[in-house]
Amino acid sequence: MRNARNWLAATLICLAFISFQTHAADSKDFGEYQVHYSVFPSTFLDPEVAKANNLTRSRGIGIVNIAIMREGENGSLTPVSGQVEGKALNDIQQPKFLAFRRIQEGESVYFIAEYQYRDAELMTFQITARPTGAGKDLPIRFAHTLFNN
Repeated sequence: MRNARNWLAATLICLAFISFQTHAADSKDFGEYQVHYSVFPSTFLDPEVAKANNLTRSRGIGIVNIAIMREGENGSLTPVSGQVEGKALNDIQQPKFLAFRRIQEGESVYFIAEYQYRDAELMTFQITARPTGAGKDLPIRFAHTLFNN
């Protein structure tokens, strides 16, 4: 089980890293803090990893991955714990509330939530991150479309 959790952590971090490297719009800067986000189909997860972490692999289920980072004086980023909440709105503004779970592996901290989608459905995400010890919310809004192929 621990190996499966490590694999999930590595998979999510790699997916997020690849996404962050190829799309600069996948993070929002709030001065001292940055919120990084990625969205991908749950079928990207290895079946054993999904099972070990109680995640459903399905062509109609997406994963939202959020990481809160604090920028140090030297420009380095450090993961920060906190809380994340939000919703996904479809094209006719029907909300799907997201149940984020905090996952910590070593020093890495991230928040994941599953949501249902239809093929090629544009979803608008409204997320609020609250870093532990910070006196303000960090709101982000972004849109993403997943495909079932």
